[in-house]
Amino acid sequence: MNLSQMRTIVRRELHDEDSENYRWSNDELDRHIARAVNRLSEAIPQQQKATIATTADSREVDISAITDRVMLQAVEYPAGRFPRAYQRFCLWGDCVTLLGDEVPDGGNAFIYYGKLHTLDAETSTVPAIYEDLVATGAAGYAAIEWAAFAVNRVNVGGDKTPADFLKWGQNRLEYFRQELKRLGRRQRARINQLYRPAYPAVSKTTDYGP
Repeated sequence: MNLSQMRTIVRRELHDEDSENYRWSNDELDRHIARAVNRLSEAIPQQQKATIATTADSREVDISAITDRVMLQAVEYPAGRFPRAYQRFCLWGDCVTLLGDEVPDGGNAFIYYGKLHTLDAETSTVPAIYEDLVATGAAGYAAIEWAAFAVNRVNVGGDKTPADFLKWGQNRLEYFRQELKRLGRRQRARINQLYRPAYPAVSKTTDYGP
């Protein structure tokens, strides 16, 4: 799947396939597709792993070299142990602070993080199973934008055309957002099973007093 192919699917969703009289330009659809891809990335980011050297006697790890980061999932230090040594950490800006007992000695740390998906003229990192979902979201954004633009303008579809597009787009976006919410919950459950959380879970039954 590339951007041109995704654009074709979105036009099919919108019934905008007359190349002599497109309602949306390619640039407009590309913008809506990019927005849908970004929303997908927030729920199901592209899983990445980076190797970053620590600084001896410092708990802080600079991750500014990691671009397009959506979330930080786990930090493994020292890198390469078995079983893996996942560390508790906190994140502030581009600085990760390790909270475990072991102070870094300059060795490598593995950073597991989620990254924005890409969908361009050549390639895509969007999993095939979610391509139709991205198209649905992009079509919804496009329909709502056109409905807002068409209000109080003369059109051959009659007075109800902007309202119809608005309702259609809202229905598509509602489905898109519900699916992202569902998929995001499933993603978080999987991460929590694989990695220790940054902070210990707070007991819901024990009263530790003032």
